Amino acid sequence: MGVRLIVVDDHRLLAEALASALKLRGHRVLAAAAPAAGAAELVVARAPEVCLLGTQAPAAPGAFDPVVRIKRERPQVAVVVLGPVPSPRGIAAAFAAGASGYVRHDERIEGVERAMVKVRAGEAVVAPQLLQGAFAELLNPAAQPDDEGQRLLTLLTPREVEVLVRVAEGEDTRRIAAGMGIASSTARTHVQRVLMKLGVGSRLEAAALAARTGLLDRAALGTPPGRP
Repeated sequence: MGVRLIVVDDHRLLAEALASALKLRGHRVLAAAAPAAGAAELVVARAPEVCLLGTQAPAAPGAFDPVVRIKRERPQVAVVVLGPVPSPRGIAAAFAAGASGYVRHDERIEGVERAMVKVRAGEAVVAPQLLQGAFAELLNPAAQPDDEGQRLLTLLTPREVEVLVRVAEGEDTRRIAAGMGIASSTARTHVQRVLMKLGVGSRLEAAALAARTGLLDRAALGTPPGRP
C-alpha cells in the first residue's frame, strides 16, 4: 500500500523530481513544494502520513524548526530528513526536533522508499554509514574538513554559477536564455559546460550535487569563485 506523503525542499526541482519518482512507484504525493521552511504549513493543512524534508544545512540554527511544529501540531506525521552527510550535531538536531529518519540526499529512490515505509510503521531510520561517519567524526574530528562546495565553485565561472542556480530552480534552456539575456544556443553551451565541469550527466544530478555540497548556498551568499 502506497504512502501518503508531502515532499518539501529548498530547491523546487529536487522536490518535484522526487515526488514524480515516488508517484510512479505507487505512492500518493499530496504536495511537492519549496522552500523547506514552509513544510509545517503544508503538513498541518494536508495531514500526510510522512513528510520528506530536504535541507542543505542540517547543523544550521533553526533548520529543523518546521519539524518541531509538525510534531507539535500533527504528532502522527513521521518526518524523514533528506540532507547531506551531516555532522554528529546535524543528526542529533534532526532527531531532537522530532524527525523519525535521516537519509542522504543522494540515496537511491529505493532507499528513500524503504525509509518512508519504516517511519510510517513507527521505526527510526538512519543509514548505518551515516552513524559510522558520525562516530568516526566524534572520535577523530577533522581540524579543517574539506569543503567540497567551495572546491566545485572554483571550477565554474560567475556566469556558469548563475546557470547552475537557474538549473537548480527548474528553469529550462529557453528561460535561462531569457533571464540572462543570451541566445538559447549559448545557454545550452553553458549548461553543457557546467555538467562537464561537475562530472555529472544530467541537470537533475547537477542540482542534487550542488545542493548536497552547499554550492548553491555559497553562490547565493555571493562567495566569489576562485577565478574571474
